[in-house]
Amino acid sequence: LFLAVCAVGIGGTFQYGYNVSIINAPTQHIHRFLNETWTSRYHKELNPDLLTFLWSVIASIFSLGGLCGALIGGSMAIQLGRKGALLINNGIAILASILMGISFPTGLFELLIAGRFLIGINSGIGLCVQPQYIGEVAPKHLRGGMAMGSSIFLTGGILIGQIIGLRELLGGETYWPLLLSSSCFPAFAQLLFLPWFPESPRYLLIDRGDELSCAKALKRFHGSSEYRREMEDIQRECFALDGEKPRKPWQLFTDRGVRWQLITVIVMTMGQQLSGINAIYFYATYIFEQAGISAEKIPYVTLGTGACECLTALTCGLLIDYVGRRYLIIGGYLLMTLWSIALTFSLTYQELYSWMPYVSMTSLFAFILSFGLGPGGITNTLTAELFIQSSRPAAYMIGGAISWISFFTIGMLFPFIVNGLKHYCFLVFLLECSLVATFLFLVIPETKNKSFLEIKKEFHKLNFGRNT
Repeated sequence: LFLAVCAVGIGGTFQYGYNVSIINAPTQHIHRFLNETWTSRYHKELNPDLLTFLWSVIASIFSLGGLCGALIGGSMAIQLGRKGALLINNGIAILASILMGISFPTGLFELLIAGRFLIGINSGIGLCVQPQYIGEVAPKHLRGGMAMGSSIFLTGGILIGQIIGLRELLGGETYWPLLLSSSCFPAFAQLLFLPWFPESPRYLLIDRGDELSCAKALKRFHGSSEYRREMEDIQRECFALDGEKPRKPWQLFTDRGVRWQLITVIVMTMGQQLSGINAIYFYATYIFEQAGISAEKIPYVTLGTGACECLTALTCGLLIDYVGRRYLIIGGYLLMTLWSIALTFSLTYQELYSWMPYVSMTSLFAFILSFGLGPGGITNTLTAELFIQSSRPAAYMIGGAISWISFFTIGMLFPFIVNGLKHYCFLVFLLECSLVATFLFLVIPETKNKSFLEIKKEFHKLNFGRNT
């Protein structure tokens, strides 16, 4: 089971974290490449406004690709299986790596844009399919910890991207095309390791009706003595579905039986993206400068933020099946609310007291820790748990689309929010975190050690009223 999580993670959420992270290091080199290409092609200087536009397209086309990937990921998981979809997805990553790698020697920045779009599609599919596979192969008592594998590989991808993006490695002027094309290595790793593992047992029995292959897969994952309990659980769900085909996303919006599960996923997904974690990374450089850290050393201190996220994802993975999902996600949002208050105060009085920048640094790392322990890790886990087999791929398509649209929106609006409100922008995030925490407290039940059918029953009263 542990090796299966590693095999799906390396080409799944790892790619998302890695490709979000590596684009920051070569910013200046890409600007120079755009200027030189434009000059040699049109024999005139590139307009600064057009340069800014081209750079923003290169940076943001990734999220547009992610949205497309999220919208097709659910269908791929149904048609090709969870494992099949992940394997095919690696072909997109390899093609994207080739396009980004040859953009510099060929002098075609259009290939860089196309490559970023394709790697966005790859990340969108991975974020949609990987948690489904892990959630479906895990036994009830380990499901939370295993589902955290998605967040561990995502944060691991961010950290590895930050390390490889250092100017001493591939972040320098000579090697930046290699840095952007290096996402082919996780793809090759998954193509090498994932074929050794079975398809999702739930997919084999419920979607394909292949009981023999399901039993064989369960024996591989749970052992020949322990697999029967899981087999009975899958058969109960199969019987309850009574041959129901996988749902389309628009069918979930009209189904009263999943109304509150869907609202919960939408609120959690938007809450995660709009929580202020992007503001934290934006302000990190300023906070480190105020604390007296030199500009040359800031990239190395920034590694601390990546390591911090990775550490909290691992910690959350160890705690989730003991503490429970409900306490961790609500507690995470409440702590983020507290640190937003601390950051607003410390940034307001940053210039007045010599010790205040250190309060800002402490608050910054505490905010990241709180995000990793709560929203960062639990959101994907709960999306898998709140839906039964027929609705899960469609739920991931909706959640993924909301996530990428929120990611794109915050990327576009965030500079204006910061310019308008300065450090008071954390008051907006404070309000958002407290509202999401209140909603989750009122709506979400504990899902620890419960089957998917038991979780569905928990929502029955909310969906149909107290008297049913």
